[in-house]
Amino acid sequence: MIETEVREVSTAQQARIAIALFFFVSGFGFSTWASRIPTIQHHLGLSEAQLGGVLLALPVGLMLTLPITGWLLQRFSSRQIMMVGAVLYNVALALLGFAQETWQLVALLFCFGSSRNLLNISVNAQSVSVQALYSRSIIASFHGVWSVAGFAAAALSAALVPAGVMPAYHFLAVAAVLTAIAVYFFPTTLEVAPVATARRAGFALPDKALLKFGVIAFACMACEGTMYDWSGIYFQKAVHMPKESATIGYAVYMVAMTTGRFTGDWLANRFGVKTILHYSGLLMTAGLALAALFPVPLVAGLGFVLVGLGVSCVIPMVFGMAGRTVALSSGSAVAGVSTVGYFGFLVVPPVVGFVAEAANLQWSFGLVALLGVVVVALVRRIDEA
Repeated sequence: MIETEVREVSTAQQARIAIALFFFVSGFGFSTWASRIPTIQHHLGLSEAQLGGVLLALPVGLMLTLPITGWLLQRFSSRQIMMVGAVLYNVALALLGFAQETWQLVALLFCFGSSRNLLNISVNAQSVSVQALYSRSIIASFHGVWSVAGFAAAALSAALVPAGVMPAYHFLAVAAVLTAIAVYFFPTTLEVAPVATARRAGFALPDKALLKFGVIAFACMACEGTMYDWSGIYFQKAVHMPKESATIGYAVYMVAMTTGRFTGDWLANRFGVKTILHYSGLLMTAGLALAALFPVPLVAGLGFVLVGLGVSCVIPMVFGMAGRTVALSSGSAVAGVSTVGYFGFLVVPPVVGFVAEAANLQWSFGLVALLGVVVVALVRRIDEA
């Protein structure tokens, strides 16, 4: 009996470490790309509007892959989809640095977004299975690891840009290391039998009861997508930081988001989920508005810190609340909310580029700040389970 319990604890710990490392792979790879966007924009000679159109390819690839991922997860174990997604994700990352034409970058970003969806949906499915092995909540820590990975990648980029390391070599080296990590830790992930839950394939939009969660997710993911794609450019073009230092804004944002994710569970347990979501919306609005109104390094950096803290826990908490609804299974509820939320990634970051072309980046960030107000308004209309 004791030996069985020891084996179960060991299996749970090994699986937790393995899935945490897959979250690391996802976060480090994406942040590696995002932190070098200014360099690639300069290399290809893209304006803000052109870059906005190019960046649209990534979320389009992600969105179009959602039903495919849902279909695959009904037929194969999530660990298999996760491993395939990790390999394809790193191949796409490696190739991104070699794009010499705009159309090549668009095609590769589409593939990068598609493979990212395969990896992220399946790794989140694995994290739910790992959570079931524990009596206490641990799932938020996985998102914290993702943020740590993002910060580490941003810090690495901040060191490589002044050294003149081109994205091609940077991306290739990172992709090779991340693939090795995925291969090494794959054997200790969980073998979860696929569950064909419905005649309805893949995912579905949320019903009216869940739509408010979807809109909150949309607002948060829109802010996240804006920070991922435009924070470096904002510091370079609006704050007028040197190109070599433009990644500082992205780095401070990632530090703040990481801090928020590792403290979010404790705060929610003490003050309640609705309270945390309410203040998250306020922080998002305050941070973006501060950066838009006062585009100087210290104040804009403080604004990015507030945004990082604001967005840090919204998605895990909203998914958790949606998953506890009784109208749908937790998987169906989270998939539906995710579908609406991902439109934030799809629509808003390119719009930021178009508005910046017509006016300037300060106006773009000021408009995105209004999404925090949407979060605050909707949080008041949800019941905390």
